[in-house]
Amino acid sequence: MALLRAARVPVSVVTDSAACIPPDLRREYHIHVVPYQLIWNDQVYLDGRDLTPVEFYRRFRASSTYPTTATPTLGQCIEVFEQAAEVADTVVGIFVAANLTATMSVARRAAQEIAKPVHVVDAQTAASAQAFLVLKAARAAAAGATAEQVLRVVEESRPRTGMYFAFETLEHLHRGGRIGQAATLLGARLRIQPVLTLTGGQVRPVSVARTRQRALDRVLREVQAAVGENPARAAVFHADVPEEAEQMAERVQSMLRCVEFFISEFTPVMGAHTGPGVLGVAYCIEATG
Repeated sequence: MALLRAARVPVSVVTDSAACIPPDLRREYHIHVVPYQLIWNDQVYLDGRDLTPVEFYRRFRASSTYPTTATPTLGQCIEVFEQAAEVADTVVGIFVAANLTATMSVARRAAQEIAKPVHVVDAQTAASAQAFLVLKAARAAAAGATAEQVLRVVEESRPRTGMYFAFETLEHLHRGGRIGQAATLLGARLRIQPVLTLTGGQVRPVSVARTRQRALDRVLREVQAAVGENPARAAVFHADVPEEAEQMAERVQSMLRCVEFFISEFTPVMGAHTGPGVLGVAYCIEATG
């Protein structure tokens, strides 16, 4: 029996594994994902493919060595772009904030190797906030939007997208060199629970709290202040704290006018930089009028 060919679309959407898009949504909207690399004791794992989050965090907590990460190779980017181009006239790639990794640079070089047009966009954020931009693009593409219309959707949605999150410790973020302005919190000698945001591609400190509960309460207050009464898409994201994530999910859905909601788990590469214990909320405010 002959295999059915995938239906052609005007635009195909690509992102990287830092977006942590839930698998069911990734499949539903045919989103192509370029994986990061996780290197642990000289073995290389492809993010989101070779090591599940449960396996990763169990090993991370017990191990005496830390993993390192690497951006996707040029060849990996080219391969995913070519797969996306097989079923579309144009490819739009939306990647994690350029200030955090060199992925944007690799993606731009890869785009030059593809016969069809490839547009590379800086999400200026990561995790579930990045996922909302990717999903906006993918939904527009599924509805038949042109590349220019898809790019406009991303451009217009980016200022309405944000995220706040709490860490159990800044140790792992500092070790990975992605701490940004939150480095100012490292001077504290007290046991603190930092609350951070990622805006304009930079990790920035919001506050510190003496307890976990106060930190999570502050995350919710910041999100509520940002979203207000507007309808919004929201997500709770976490690194190996599923029970806390479920509790946070209940509070978010009772607090916001959610037109979409999901819980997202940090992939191993994201967890390698943050360590376990991260819990936060991402949002994308819906345009009105």
